[in-house]
Amino acid sequence: MIKSINHNLTSLKKPSTPATKADLATATNLLDTLKAHQAECVGMAANMIGVHKRIIVAQIGPFALAMINPKITAQHDPYQTTEGCLSLTGHRLTNRFKTITVSYLDQNFKTHTGDFSDFAAQIIQHEIDHCNGILI
Repeated sequence: MIKSINHNLTSLKKPSTPATKADLATATNLLDTLKAHQAECVGMAANMIGVHKRIIVAQIGPFALAMINPKITAQHDPYQTTEGCLSLTGHRLTNRFKTITVSYLDQNFKTHTGDFSDFAAQIIQHEIDHCNGILI
C-alpha cells in the first residue's frame, strides 16, 4: 500500500528498532511507496512512512531491494557528496563510502551479506542513516 511521506523532523530523528516478521507489511508498503515516487526517489527507510523499524528499500539498477535490519559491516574509500531526500527540502553535503558490505535479512527472513559500491552504496548508507535517526 502506498503511504504518505513523513516530513516531521522530530519523528525522522528518532532511531528505529529492529524489525520482526510481524513488520513484513512495512517492507511491502515501502516497496509500493518507492515505486509511486520512482521519478524523484531511489530509496526509502520505514521512518519515512512513519514506522520506526529498521527496514529500508533501495532501487539497485532495475530492482527494488528490501533490507530488513541492515547493518554495514565494512566500508572503504570515504568521499564527500551532495544528497537530497524525499522527506526534506533541498540538498545537503554529506560523507559516504565508495564501497560497503551490508548484512541484512530479506522478506523471507533469510540472512544475506552483500557488497555494494558507488551509487548503490550511497543509497543504502543514506537509508541506514535514516534507521539511526541521522538526517543529511
